[in-house]
Amino acid sequence: MSAIRTLVDLLAGRREARALAPREWDGVISVARAEAMLATLAHRLDGADLPPSVAALFADQRAAAAVAQAQSLWEAEMARRALASEKIEFVLLKGTAYAAAGLSCAAGRQIGDLDILVLGSDIGRAENELLEAGWEWVKSDPYDDAYYREHMHELPPLIHKARDRMIDVHHTILPRTHRVTPDPLVLMAEAVETPTGFRILSPPAMACHCAAHLLADGDLQGGLRNLWDFHQLVKDFLKDDPDFYLSLIEEASTHGLADVVKRALRLSHRLYGTPLKSYTWPLTLDYRRKPSDDFFIRRLLARDDWGHATNFTLHQAFYIRSHWLRMPPLMLSRHLWTKWRKR
Repeated sequence: MSAIRTLVDLLAGRREARALAPREWDGVISVARAEAMLATLAHRLDGADLPPSVAALFADQRAAAAVAQAQSLWEAEMARRALASEKIEFVLLKGTAYAAAGLSCAAGRQIGDLDILVLGSDIGRAENELLEAGWEWVKSDPYDDAYYREHMHELPPLIHKARDRMIDVHHTILPRTHRVTPDPLVLMAEAVETPTGFRILSPPAMACHCAAHLLADGDLQGGLRNLWDFHQLVKDFLKDDPDFYLSLIEEASTHGLADVVKRALRLSHRLYGTPLKSYTWPLTLDYRRKPSDDFFIRRLLARDDWGHATNFTLHQAFYIRSHWLRMPPLMLSRHLWTKWRKR
């Protein structure tokens, strides 16, 4: 069995850690590191019967992940303080939101940038307040700056000059030119508050955003980790609402993401064993496999036992697909030509 399939089986609980031969651990650790899931695996196997060297590595990973999570929450607090004077409300997104809510997928998750969502009407004021509070632009190229402002779902990325931490300020969750156009006003209006006072997306909206980030806004880089997030989110939300699937699909339909979410459910079920429940009323919901799902699975598992990417053609196909979804053909051609010339 390939190392990446072994990694997936360990995460899904289909294989016991003690059953791995010592030589298998090298491959599993390599692919987990390449997928930014080493600390996630360390948390998943906490308390398992592991070789001493693996146990020591995993203990270090859990400790480092705890520090990184604390840093991410502190960065969210810094953003809150920076925007408080203008009373600009924001919603935490992605990893920091999972950490703030204490969700299962936060355990061991690598959190890089701070992602927040603000109203489009507040984007200019938010930008000014962050600049005054010590953030500065990462992108110095005028074309890249204009491209973000005219076509993307976020400001050009900012980095704090003292803390060296990046922030992505979103005004919606998919690029403006994307073929799917989620409604940011609904996302903001439905947001809920954590005990620490941070606002996060509602459970259905959070799962929708996770699926969109995985399948509608990229080439599946980091796909295994994002799919694990989705799997854990669904399991967490099912504990409070056994019919969470209905509110999830209803939310997804509001934002044009129903097909994306259904695919995420099918892929998550196949790889991680996400529980599924079909319905015939009040809406029809089934999970019949689509032939195209196999291409997504192959892309998600395209790594050798050293952690190196494999199947270059498939990677390129998904890279082209990601751009095709983001822009109309003429705009895409012009953008790629401009980027090629600038290189």
